[in-house]
Amino acid sequence: MGFNIHASMMCADFGRLNEEVKALEDAGVDYFHIDIMDGRYVPNFAMSLYDMEFISRATRKPLDVHLMIEHPNNNIEMFLQRLRRGDIVYIHPEAEYHPSTTLQKIINAGITPGIAINPGTSVESILELLRIVDKVLVMSVNPGNAGQMFLPYVGEKISHLLELQKSMHFDLIWDGACGLDKIEKYAPMGMSGFVLGTTVLFHKNKSYAEIIKDIRREYG
Repeated sequence: MGFNIHASMMCADFGRLNEEVKALEDAGVDYFHIDIMDGRYVPNFAMSLYDMEFISRATRKPLDVHLMIEHPNNNIEMFLQRLRRGDIVYIHPEAEYHPSTTLQKIINAGITPGIAINPGTSVESILELLRIVDKVLVMSVNPGNAGQMFLPYVGEKISHLLELQKSMHFDLIWDGACGLDKIEKYAPMGMSGFVLGTTVLFHKNKSYAEIIKDIRREYG
């Protein structure tokens, strides 16, 4: 089957961030998921450019950077120059006048291009972009906060995207309210990765290594 585990670093303990990164890396996460929010595109502030840079320096693992910011084209170079080949940057198409221009800058920098799709964004509205990106982050909750409820109608959208994936060759990653039931159902269907936060990975009575080992054994 095979799927990637993306650790949602917004949920980590920032008082001991270096130790958190090391423990997650040793536990076998595949990506460090970085949520950057500007308080404008979404009604919240989260991680910063410098949090991203710190984590990048603290790990050998790739980052996947989710930009929940208005007009990312204005500042995209600030992020790209701090990233490495193999890292991913997702933008929200609605946040940009010409999203393909921003995606081209990501491609030209040697970074993996991706788009993030909100629950209210139709697949039809981003169909052309699916032909130029390598990664698609599907939001199963409204963006901006951790710990939200899953929106059931997103399941139909994911089924549609999984069908398109066969001819367009992008990877599909689940983000938001991801419990073990979602992994069990959607990993066999072709979901490439899952962003894990407080529902499964963080603030539990088991170590990261134990949790990830159990997930791999049961569903991987």
